[in-house]
Amino acid sequence: MTTAIPHDFRIGVDAADIDFMGHVNNASYLKWVQDAVLDHWRAIAPTEVVGQHLWVALKHEITYRKPTFLGDDVIATVLLEKVQGARAFYETVIRRGEEVLAEVKSSWCCLDAATMKPARLARDVIDHFFGSES
Repeated sequence: MTTAIPHDFRIGVDAADIDFMGHVNNASYLKWVQDAVLDHWRAIAPTEVVGQHLWVALKHEITYRKPTFLGDDVIATVLLEKVQGARAFYETVIRRGEEVLAEVKSSWCCLDAATMKPARLARDVIDHFFGSES
């Protein structure tokens, strides 16, 4: 059996993220998820494969749990749930300590960097994102 390898991505909350209500604007969460998923790809995929592929977001579904404020210590934990063809499905949980601030389900399309067309990842590349359970 295999399980996804979690990837933590530290988020810096900037003054530009804060909206008129004094907390992080919803649009900032989308940027954070994009940054976290792409960092996950670069951190785990083989180096020679990273430059051959690009990722575009197809869909984000965000459930906001608690507001985020300037100065908060925020971590996004990314999990690759599955890969189907050229599509990858992710879950990202954004936390402040143990508090869940937001949960995001997203789907992405892998593109061949040279042709800009959808590209399936090789099984050995996908396997890097999953560990074996004993």
